[in-house]
Amino acid sequence: MAGYTKLNLKEDVKDMAPEFGLSPGLESHFARQPLELERSGLSHFKFGPGFRAPFGHRHREQEELYLVVEGSARVKLDDDIVELKQWDVVRIPAGMTRALEGGPDGAEVVAFSAPNNENKDVEMEQDWWSD
Repeated sequence: MAGYTKLNLKEDVKDMAPEFGLSPGLESHFARQPLELERSGLSHFKFGPGFRAPFGHRHREQEELYLVVEGSARVKLDDDIVELKQWDVVRIPAGMTRALEGGPDGAEVVAFSAPNNENKDVEMEQDWWSD
């Protein structure tokens, strides 16, 4: 065995957004298990223009990094709204509620998280980000 795992986030990792009724405004590719990650997580999201996640979430243990690789986005972090442009990265500590929204041209975001706890620490809040 080579000891490494290689895959393509778009081709090899299933888009889970349709299973949760979030398509076509969102693509969600969760790569933690396909990559066999032991201590971290990696996900890819593609937000349509103005598409806002219909829920916020927070982790009791995990911190996350959101890296905008294309387009622009806004992220709500507790009571703050932060504008993000291409190549901006934001670190979100454990305990902070967050949600993303695609900018005028949409956004592609890569999210990194650690530690890997199989998301046992996640708490969801429906309709958390409302106008």
